[in-house]
Order: sequence, then C-alpha cells, then structure tokens
Amino acid sequence: MSDDSSTRIVADLRRWIASVPPGTRLPSSRELRQRHRAGPATVQKALHALAAQGLVESRPGVGTFTLAIRTPRTVDFGWQTTALGTAGFRDGHGPTSLETIPNSVIGMHSGYPCRELLPEKLVRAAFARATRAENLMGRPPVAGLPDLQSWFATELAGATPDGVAPVSPSDVVVIPGSQSGLVTAFRALAGAGRPILVESPTYWGAMLAARQAGVQVVPVPSGPAGPSPEAVAESLGRTGARVFYAQPTFANATGWLWPRDRADAVLDAVRAAGAFLIEDDWAHDFAIDAAPQPLASRDDAGHVVYLRSLTKSVAPATRVAGLVARGPARDRILADHGAEALYVSGILQTVALDVVTQPAWRTHLRRVTEQLRGRRDLLLEALVRHAPQARVEAVPRGGLNAWVRLPDDAVVADVVARCRADGLTVGDGGEWFPAEPAGRYVRMNYAAAEPSQLGRAAEILGAALR
Repeated sequence: MSDDSSTRIVADLRRWIASVPPGTRLPSSRELRQRHRAGPATVQKALHALAAQGLVESRPGVGTFTLAIRTPRTVDFGWQTTALGTAGFRDGHGPTSLETIPNSVIGMHSGYPCRELLPEKLVRAAFARATRAENLMGRPPVAGLPDLQSWFATELAGATPDGVAPVSPSDVVVIPGSQSGLVTAFRALAGAGRPILVESPTYWGAMLAARQAGVQVVPVPSGPAGPSPEAVAESLGRTGARVFYAQPTFANATGWLWPRDRADAVLDAVRAAGAFLIEDDWAHDFAIDAAPQPLASRDDAGHVVYLRSLTKSVAPATRVAGLVARGPARDRILADHGAEALYVSGILQTVALDVVTQPAWRTHLRRVTEQLRGRRDLLLEALVRHAPQARVEAVPRGGLNAWVRLPDDAVVADVVARCRADGLTVGDGGEWFPAEPAGRYVRMNYAAAEPSQLGRAAEILGAALR
C-alpha cells in the first residue's frame, strides 16, 4: 500500500479517538487491516504515526490504547523579540530548492539528481560494510580519515600538469558537506565584516553561507564565459577584498563553464592582488560534454582553495566533502572546522571512500553522463517546441540545470506561480543573484524530473508565459 493509504488510516483513527474516552483500546491490527484493506506494514506505519503524535500508546502483550488529546496551550514568545534584536535575522522563507513537493508535481526546483542517477547499490553495500568496520565506534581525526584525504589529493593531483607541485593528503580537510565548507572558508579567509567577491549570478547557498559568516558580498557580473578578469581585478582593488568565490566548472544554476584562457586570466588577477580564489567544484561528477579542469590543479602557491563535494553524486545522506588548501590558510581552515564540527562522522567518511574506490564507480559516472546528456537534450528540444518565448543562452556542458531566460516583460514570480498551479515547480532565478537580477530567469533541473516529464514541463512553462 502507498503512503496515502497510511495517511487515510491515521485520519480515520484520529476521528475515532476524538469520539471515545482516553484509555479505550484500539481495534486489533487484524481488524484494521480488514477494515481498510491494508497490509500489516501500512497499519503499523499508521499506528507509529499516531504514537509519535502522542495520541496512542502501545502496551506490549495487551494492545494499543488511546491517550487524551492534548489541547495546545498558547505560549507567548514575545520576550524573545527584545532578547534577539535584529542581528542575525533571516527571512523565514527558504530557497525554492529546499521545498518538499507532492509526488504528483513535476519537481524541477531541487538542486539534487533523482534517485535513478545515484549509485544506490554501491551506497547500500558500503553502509553495510561500514557497520562492520573495526573503527565504527572510534573518533576519526579532525582533518579526516587519512585514506579519504589521500583520495581527494590523488584525484586533484591526477589533473595537475607538469611543473606544478601537486597537493598532498595533508592539504585536505574533510568537511560535512560543501555548505559547511563555505561558511568555514569565508570565516577563516575573510573574517566577519570583510568583503568577498562572488559571481553574479552565483549559488544561493554561498550567499547564505556569507550571511552566516558575517562577510559582505560584492557581486561581479558573470556570463557564459565567466567573469571578466578586468572586472575581477578592479573589484579586488576597489573593495580591498582578499577572497573571490566562484564556480568555474558547470556553475549552479547556469551550467556555464569558464574557458581555459579566461580561467587562467582570472587566476592571474587573483594572484596579482594577493588574494584567494575559493573554487567550488560542486558538479565535478556531472560532466556531459567537457572534462572538468580545476583551477586548483594549476596553482601551487596557495591562491586557490578547492572545494570538492561528494554529497550530490554519492548520496544526499552522505554529506562529505574535501576542502583543499595550502600553507597557513589550511591551518586556519582546520582550526575553524575543528571549533565548528570537531570532526566528520567516521561512518559517513568510510561509506564515501568505499563508494568512490569501487571499480563500479567509474562505470556509474559514465552512465550518469549519458543519462544527463539525454535529459538535457530532451528538455532543450521541448523548450524550443513548446516555450519559444524562453531561451537558453548557453547549452550547459555539465551540471544538472538549464538556466532559462524569460522575456524581459515577464514577471518571474507570476510565471513560477502559474507553473506551480499547473503541476510544475521551477526555481525563481532571482534567488541566484546577490543584488538586482540582470534578467528574468528560471532554473530547471533536468536531472530531478523523469525524462517522460520533460516535454510536459516545457508545455507548462510555455502556457505560463502565454
């Protein structure tokens, strides 16, 4: 039976509980199965839900009984208004990407790939092995498991050209996901109250991390070929910023890829300013038509701080990333990480390492590349056919998303709302701009929806624009 069946049983029993005195014995599981034509697992799930709500209690060997329905007491939290003040205020409305939607809606707002694009068998097997490991109950080192540090370092060293000193395992700090790494890097390298440069548009999570770290965001305009090196140099000089956060490879949300010469010119500007470039290589495992070439592989002077996440490509439940830095910057990052998190779960590190070192991991990535290419092309073709008013300025050569520009007279919030009313969720492009948007955009995650839904999604967008 589905989750809907369990929900119906819960609703039915809640009505029944409200009509009987506390302490009344519930019908037996057998009676509930017969009444609702449900399986044992569905009935048990409903009873567990009622117990979690404080409506029933199970007495082993006796049965399940009703408890008194508690009437919520109104509590006044007004005193906290004065105690908290305005410092640290965050708008309670989170990014569209984090919303949970019904299964009946085509979800293209999420920042994650669908389950079919994850190495589920590898992950399940890795968790099973990790629970039997000798170090299951131990505390891992603050900087991470040495073998996982070595894996991150070896992967980056494999892309390092001759004449550039490769990173070493000791340059790697294992962190609990890239979001935590961004807060740590901003705080350790810039410090509260100081400016940092970011691309515009940029990843919304970086702006959230900047607010958490207390740093000031300075936008630098970026396009399909990345930001202008001259603009980066001018902004570094004008603001005194010593940190530039960027996603040179398959940026979120645009999918844009910096050409090699542009990337080297931007790196030269950062070097000339004596600054750091935080390179967020979030989509390293989601290449389609171009192989990732991290800037960090071409810098051995410590200017590039490299962030490499495994969360989206291994599994959302396995929040593990590597932060690579050299020199005193690495020491500051490690100190901040230790104060914030102490260490990353050893079992999650073990699982991540197990997955990425299996021979089947490379086979899985090749399959993902083909799947992403097919999904991307399906969506782009459908947009041309069903939503000609919208256009994709640059075909994404990797990543999970299409960055779709709407007509200049479109009201993005209205378009997003109309799509939602017709069964489609897309990301409001304004969420990726640090200041006023430079155009009207929506982000459509072609890796989150089923391929069979992409044509329908384009039809809904086209109708919303009309």
